[in-house]
Amino acid sequence: MKPNPLKSGTARPANILVVDDTPANLQVLAGMLKDRGYKVRPVPGGKLALLAAQRDPPDLILLDINMPEMNGYEVCEHLKADDRLQGIPVIFISALTEPLDKVKAFAIGGVDYLTKPFQMEELHARVETHLKLRRLQIELEEYTLHLELARERLKFDLDLARKVQRGFLPLRLLEVPGYEFFTHYESAYEIGGDYYDFIQLPNGRVAILLGDVAGKGVVAALLMAKLSANAKFCMLTEPDPATAITKLNSLMIDSGIADRFVTLVAAVLDPAHHTVTLVNAGHPSPLIYHRDTRTVGEAIGNEETGVPLGVLDGFTYASCQVGLEPGDSILAFTDGVTEATDVQDLQLQTQGLYAAMQGGAYSTRELGEQVVKVVKQFAAGRSQFDDIALVGLGRTA
Repeated sequence: MKPNPLKSGTARPANILVVDDTPANLQVLAGMLKDRGYKVRPVPGGKLALLAAQRDPPDLILLDINMPEMNGYEVCEHLKADDRLQGIPVIFISALTEPLDKVKAFAIGGVDYLTKPFQMEELHARVETHLKLRRLQIELEEYTLHLELARERLKFDLDLARKVQRGFLPLRLLEVPGYEFFTHYESAYEIGGDYYDFIQLPNGRVAILLGDVAGKGVVAALLMAKLSANAKFCMLTEPDPATAITKLNSLMIDSGIADRFVTLVAAVLDPAHHTVTLVNAGHPSPLIYHRDTRTVGEAIGNEETGVPLGVLDGFTYASCQVGLEPGDSILAFTDGVTEATDVQDLQLQTQGLYAAMQGGAYSTRELGEQVVKVVKQFAAGRSQFDDIALVGLGRTA
C-alpha cells in the first residue's frame, strides 16, 4: 500500500533522503522504502547529505550516526541551523544503544530513533507517522499564513470602513453666536453604529441629531450611512421636526432594514428665540441642565417619546419645546452611556448619571466632559461593550 502524498492536493510521493556510509544498509533501506511508493535518494556521507538537502529539500531524512568526516549529529545540527531545512523531520538509525546517544539525538533536533537491527514494519510505521506529522505541520503553517493575510486584509478593510464612516460625521463643531456645542464619539469596535450630525436649516435654525443603530460592525455602519443621508434630506425638506422624523421613519422602512431599527433624538435650535424643539424616536431622553439651579433632569417625557425608526410604518411622531436660559444646556447621548457596566455587572443607568451631575456648575463642554469622565470611572476595569456618543448644545452664560 502506497502512503498518501506529503502535501494534500498533490500527486507526488514523499521525498526521503537516506544517509548511511554502508552501501549494504543504503541498498536495504532504499529498497524497503521504494516498495512503499516513496521517492528515495540514497547518500553515502554527511557532507553529501547536506548538499543534497540544500539542492532539493526532502520531506524526511533517515540518518545514520557513525559516519566518517561528518557524523549524524553534526549533519543534524547543520540542518537545524538552516532556515530552509530546519523543519524537515530527522529519524536517526544507528547501532548505538546507549541512552545518552538517544538523548543527544533528540536534543539536537531528531524526531525519532531506531536501533539497528530494526523490523521493516516498525520502520514503515515510524516513517509514515512522521510524514503525516510533517504534512500537518506544513498545512498548519500555510493555514496560519492564510489567517495572517486574511487578518491584515480585514484590518485594512476595517480601517478604511472606519475612515469612511467617520466621514459621515461632522468635521467641526457648529458656530452659533451665544451658543456652545460639544461632541464625543467612541466606538466599542473598529466601526460602530452611533451617528450624529449638525444640519443648517432656514431662518438661522440648526438641527442636531443623534442616533443609535441596533447592532455593531459593518452592517450597523452601512445603515448609519443610509440614516445620515435620509435624515439630512428629511430635515431640509420638512420645516416641522416631528413631520421630518415621521418622514424619516417611512424612508427607513422602505429601505428594507428588516429586523434592524434605529433610535434617534432630533433637536432643532432656534437661537433667535432661545428655544429647542425635540423629537424622540425611542432614544434615551436627553438631559437638560439648568445653570441657575444647577440641576439636571430629562428634557423629554415618556409620553412624548415615539417608537424607534424602522419599527412601525405610518407612526406619527410628536415634538416638545423647551426654552434655554443663559448657561442652560441640553446633552443627548446613546445608551452606551447609561448602560456602562462596572466590574460587578451593575449599570450606571440614568439615575446614576444624573446624580453625578447635580450641584455642579458646567458649561456645555464641561457638562459633556463630566459625563464622559463619570462613565469611564464607573466602568473602570471593564471593556467597553457598546458605542458611546454624546452631542451637546447650550446657551452661554
